Amino acid sequence: MTFPSAAVLVFSTLAAVNSEALAQDNVAYIDDRSDGAAVVRSLYNAINRKEYARAYGYFGESKPVGGYRTFTRGYDRTVSVEIKLGKVKTEAGAGSIYSAVPVAVKSIEKRSRVRFFAGCYVTRIINPSLQVPPFTPYQIEAARLKEVKGPLEAALPTVCNAP
Repeated sequence: MTFPSAAVLVFSTLAAVNSEALAQDNVAYIDDRSDGAAVVRSLYNAINRKEYARAYGYFGESKPVGGYRTFTRGYDRTVSVEIKLGKVKTEAGAGSIYSAVPVAVKSIEKRSRVRFFAGCYVTRIINPSLQVPPFTPYQIEAARLKEVKGPLEAALPTVCNAP
């Protein structure tokens, strides 16, 4: 490889890395666990920023099937995501508060491929007045999404049920 060829390769690699870093910088950091919808918004904020450890951390004891590696590989082709949330249904039960969060997701992948997913997230918080340190905020207990046809607004489920 000649010097000019190597220089072009290095600069094009740096440009790709810098454009990804800029994309992350253009997405404000959101980490809000104040309610079920906020946790889901924070999850997709982490995915948009390519912060997969943070995204994975929003799940409670019921982690996504396949573990962390499989979870991150699921986003290998993802460039960005956009979500629309529906009406959240919240219920109390057995010392916990559950929220069912309807969601539609528009996923833009490499080569400009667009995919849509829809379904429900179930979030949970142990009643804060019953907790002892360390405090555990809202977490995602279950995620049931499937690929659907778009557009985003049409994909949104009208209702989800808490457990």
